[in-house]
Amino acid sequence: MYVTTLPSPVGELTLLSDGEQLTGLYMPVHKGAPVTDPAWRRDHGPFASAVAQLAEYFAGERTSFDLPLAPRGTPFQRRVWQALTAIPYGQTCSYRAIAERIGNPRAVRAVGLANGRNPLSIVIPCHRVVGANGSLTGYGGGLERKQLLLALESGK
Repeated sequence: MYVTTLPSPVGELTLLSDGEQLTGLYMPVHKGAPVTDPAWRRDHGPFASAVAQLAEYFAGERTSFDLPLAPRGTPFQRRVWQALTAIPYGQTCSYRAIAERIGNPRAVRAVGLANGRNPLSIVIPCHRVVGANGSLTGYGGGLERKQLLLALESGK
């Protein structure tokens, strides 16, 4: 496993890779973030494309990511995370809409739990999911970071 850190407008990001695919992207004080293992190799090399694309995103020059991803989770979680990638840049979606999109409209709470366990924040845009009334709801990186990312995407 490879690890690197990257400064960003939302704080220092921790990136994880298996050497070929991005497996994790975590913010500071990120709920559910793994504890850094001393056996992980600190190497910026496997992250060159991710670092470049994140810089473009934070500069407002990139609206989607084109990276090889390998998020680890249950089949249900991976379906939810795949659905998150379809939420357009600068837009939001409700948990209910995601549940409907994956063909399980009664799984709103489960969608919320899967959203909260997304190991690739920003790249898999879980920050774009909001409450049914449009309110900002829980976010693993903290609501202030969610608000910052949504403001960045809306141009505010």
